[in-house]
Amino acid sequence: MGSGSWATAIAKMLLEKVEHLHWYVRRQDAIDDFIRMEHNPSYLTSVHFDPRRITFSTDINEIVRSCRTLVFVTPSPYLKNHLKKLKVKLHDKFIITAIKGIVPDENLVCSEFFRVIYNVPDENLAVLGGPSHAEEVALGRLTYLTVGCADNNKARAFAETLASGYVKTKTSSDVIGIEYASVLKNVYAIAAGICNGLKYGDNFQSVLMSNAVQEMNRFLRAVYPIDRCVYDSVYLGDLLVTGYSNFSRNRVFGTMIGKGYSVKSAQIEMEMIAEGYYGTKCMKDVNRHYHVNMPILDAVYNILYERISPSIEIKLLTDSFR
Repeated sequence: MGSGSWATAIAKMLLEKVEHLHWYVRRQDAIDDFIRMEHNPSYLTSVHFDPRRITFSTDINEIVRSCRTLVFVTPSPYLKNHLKKLKVKLHDKFIITAIKGIVPDENLVCSEFFRVIYNVPDENLAVLGGPSHAEEVALGRLTYLTVGCADNNKARAFAETLASGYVKTKTSSDVIGIEYASVLKNVYAIAAGICNGLKYGDNFQSVLMSNAVQEMNRFLRAVYPIDRCVYDSVYLGDLLVTGYSNFSRNRVFGTMIGKGYSVKSAQIEMEMIAEGYYGTKCMKDVNRHYHVNMPILDAVYNILYERISPSIEIKLLTDSFR
């Protein structure tokens, strides 16, 4: 469900193991181009697909009706609009969310959204996480993914379906923790980009990332206090790759802000969604219930939504670090 770069990368991984898949794409012209060119016309164009192994549809009900397992990879701000068209029940489907974002207005991570709004039981909800740029998956570069689900057998089955010579997988029961970590790492990547745009060097970037993982850990302990190691790849690894890599759209977005772009002009020039922009506001709202000390989140929020000067806000942030 979805046709962006990460959806395309997941389809590539799945089709190395399964014979056929159904693919929900919003626009018919995109489907027509995909079938004609045998690749996604807009994302990861180097990845070749055999259209005979894919059933495309612009009808979300047709796709949901035909499939028992649904992988959602739409941008989080658009998830509600896609699902508004849905007439088929979801509660008996196995739903994997690969959306590294939070549902605006609802302020729910995606698994909670499916559970609260669509009554999908925990054992039918999974999350796909880990440090995984779609561009590197497209190139067949070694990637480590984690499938989180309350039902370990279902998590293991899906993990095995994704695994290959260049994709290593493992399972976890920490669905909520993985999702919140994937939202926060986008916020911290924007912070890293802002600092990069302001010409802060590598020395400071390492201090920023060190403080970011501590801030993430404080929040995860407050919202879902289970025994987890925040230094695992699905938490710290995802944070590092998103904060440092030039493939990271959130870092690129932050860099533009640090260089003086307005939020709107940066969004227009990027032509891709930086999930962390929406995640910042949602996480700020969520944290009003938990009151966790989150100076990096607060700084990014002040820059993006309160229009405080990035140079002033980051200078105040640096004074709070040790």
